[in-house]
Amino acid sequence: MDLFKAIQDLHAEKEKLERVIASLEELQCAAGLRIPPQPGAGKRRGRKSMGPEERQEVSERMKKHWAKLTTTPRGGLSKPAADGQSG
Repeated sequence: MDLFKAIQDLHAEKEKLERVIASLEELQCAAGLRIPPQPGAGKRRGRKSMGPEERQEVSERMKKHWAKLTTTPRGGLSKPAADGQSG
């Protein structure tokens, strides 16, 4: 069985399942039953947002971090020339 055929079969099965789910939801609504919320529906995904105070703390911490890195000499590595020409 090739990959294209497998994908087609899965799409057909998905469409069939979606139709069955829709008909069951219609039956549930017709019976007057309330549809319960999806588990985890209200939860946010991804990174948490930072407040202004936390953002300022991170900013200060990173400024110190980069200042330390730029003032500390590294073994044999040099910064590119200020005029944009390299060596």
